[in-house]
Amino acid sequence: MNISASRPKVVIIGGGFGGLAAARSLKKAAVEITLIDRTNHHLFQPLLYQVATGGLSPTEISAPIRTILKDQQNTKVIMADVIAVDRGKKQVVLSCGSPICYDYLVVASGGRHHYFGHSEWEALAPGLKTLEDANRARERFLGAFEAAEKAETDALRKEWLTFIVVGGGPTGCELAGVLPEIARKALAGEYRSFTPAETRIILIENSAHVLDSFPDDLRVCATADLKELGVEVIPLRKAADIQADHVMLDDGTRIPCRTVFWAAGNKAGPICATLGAEQDRAGRVVVTQCLHLCDDNSVYVIGDAAHVQWHGDMAVPGVAPAARQMGECAGQNIGKLVAGNADLMKFSYIDKGSMAVLGRNKAVVATGKLHFHGAIAWLMWLFVHILYLAGYRNRLLVLLEWAYAYVTYRRGVRYLIKERVD
Repeated sequence: MNISASRPKVVIIGGGFGGLAAARSLKKAAVEITLIDRTNHHLFQPLLYQVATGGLSPTEISAPIRTILKDQQNTKVIMADVIAVDRGKKQVVLSCGSPICYDYLVVASGGRHHYFGHSEWEALAPGLKTLEDANRARERFLGAFEAAEKAETDALRKEWLTFIVVGGGPTGCELAGVLPEIARKALAGEYRSFTPAETRIILIENSAHVLDSFPDDLRVCATADLKELGVEVIPLRKAADIQADHVMLDDGTRIPCRTVFWAAGNKAGPICATLGAEQDRAGRVVVTQCLHLCDDNSVYVIGDAAHVQWHGDMAVPGVAPAARQMGECAGQNIGKLVAGNADLMKFSYIDKGSMAVLGRNKAVVATGKLHFHGAIAWLMWLFVHILYLAGYRNRLLVLLEWAYAYVTYRRGVRYLIKERVD
């Protein structure tokens, strides 16, 4: 079905949680929607660390954007890189091809890793935002064991068997928590030059506690669980330098290590800087409570790209539920403007709680005044993540992979692909 060219044009940048929610909320609106993403798939980012550690395949946590929106006749999807927004001309500038004009714009471009002025660390300490990041991390993780098997000295083998995670938020804790089980259970008996018990996992956190945004009792439980799993937690320390063979802490401690993962910070993507609007220290665009720019109610910024006031000086956290709620609000406000209603909805974030899984039967969940820890929290985490995965196929496959891993301790996706050079 052809979309009427006379309808207002809504352009959405990004096919993540926020972008999809915005598109879906405009399903019945008399608008022409163009959703632009640099990939052709929607990604369930909370499970990226499982792709990075060989627990899940990329296809199990992603779904084609066109498939998700195939029944939405007023929407088309374009795979392209957005490099800028020209608000004067009301155009979205692509890296290749003609600019796309808009009447209303939703910027849901997400975020990237924040290395706090040390962009050179990215090659040595990859973060987890995209499938490319996860595949690169998996190659580094599994490749470290291959290198340890071939190491000619004990010192070099020890460096390869030391893994450092920088950042003790949910992503860092989940990644650090799963590494010991893989190294000491899934790989047991498969190598001849070392034993799994030699693997060392270190988690570095700048704050006094891991999961700093969680309630005190859950932070204590999380730290105890990580230590029980075999993770060395180093609080109140920052990475001062990262090199190919070591990490230097801010107190002068040098830790020999060949594999580092980054989970210490996020910043908004470069598209935000082209909007000509106020940005916070993380590059997020400061928007009104209605989610549009302070001087332009035709441009909305949501998700990790937006700074929205919440409690006092606090901003709405950059989590999937917040992005989804923002997308719905932005879409409804655009629908109001298209219908000639200037009484826009103010965004009110509904905090449904926080959760983090730390290992087998180990997790923490905070929802309102209720706090859960241990096996019940672990089951809650499983249920929520299965529920929010896109597509019944993905839910079934992930559930089967998790059941297999739980029973056997094995990881289903442990391939390494080495490019052939003739």
